[in-house]
Amino acid sequence: MTKDALISDRKDDHLRINLEEDVNSRLLNGFGRYRLRHQALPEINREDVDISTVFLGKRLKAPILVSSMTGGTRRAAYLNQVFAEAAQACGVAFGVGSQRAAIEHPELVQSFNIRAYAPDALVFANLGAVQLNYGFGVRECQQAVDMVAADALILHLNPLQEALQREGETRFAGLYEKIAEVCRQLSVPVIAKEVGWGIDGPTAVRLVDAGVSAIDVAGAGGTSWSRVEMYRHQDPRLVSLAAEFDDWGIPTAQCLRDIKRLAPDTTLIASGGLTNGVELAKAIALGASLGGFARPFLFSANKSLEELVSHIQTIKQTLEICLFACGKQNLAEMDMSVLEEFA
Repeated sequence: MTKDALISDRKDDHLRINLEEDVNSRLLNGFGRYRLRHQALPEINREDVDISTVFLGKRLKAPILVSSMTGGTRRAAYLNQVFAEAAQACGVAFGVGSQRAAIEHPELVQSFNIRAYAPDALVFANLGAVQLNYGFGVRECQQAVDMVAADALILHLNPLQEALQREGETRFAGLYEKIAEVCRQLSVPVIAKEVGWGIDGPTAVRLVDAGVSAIDVAGAGGTSWSRVEMYRHQDPRLVSLAAEFDDWGIPTAQCLRDIKRLAPDTTLIASGGLTNGVELAKAIALGASLGGFARPFLFSANKSLEELVSHIQTIKQTLEICLFACGKQNLAEMDMSVLEEFA
């Protein structure tokens, strides 16, 4: 079997497992520790609530990101078209899945042909940061950006997932300088992202020092990629090994608190277990500029474009009502003062 076939098979495995198996983290996302403080006399009108925002210079109708999920297969191409059309229709951001396969095998580029469906959307390209230690450089990063006419590039960090994959690539030493080089030379901003185990405060400080423009914390509480890899394994020993990491990671809400404490000016995306507009409102109050949703949107997109658009609109409406019931007219007014924390 060729290397490109192996990559495509892995991508299809990931989609199938996410749709069919229990891959939820055994940790909670941390937002259950907080409640939004209700205002019985909000002193604003519901119709005056504004949840629009500007992120990396582009205006969005809501602080929502259709998070990076897939690419590199025929099924992925269809789903990316649905994600792109929904992002365009709803005025939200969209990040494609890893583009490594398409850079190594140009015949797969068509699975990332999304700009025709989302000409005005804020779009993020995506590569694994570890590929910078396996022959990729600024040129390949620019290829990924150009492939989708992206507004920014996500470099994702996934050491645990790589360690648990049969075909994993685990040479993470020396990545800091290579990330910094990409940040200096790339034509668009760079976003650093985990894939579901979180980024802590000290790591965020180093990434900001390297030049990244934003950090997607991608904390624990949503999809566990150790469980995804567990379902891919046939060897019982490797299944048991992956299962050891069921409760690994930093909950998403904790990531936000840690980073805002050490680097308060950092631009943050909250992803990792967000399921609804109330949790999005809490994430905004904790310092996030956007909230990313992946697996919940995958289920909707797998049904239809209409189902996904309806899902996004429900989250938008829920967020608007949260602001109204907290007495806040816009996202800039949402801060820790609207939260009550419980032990």
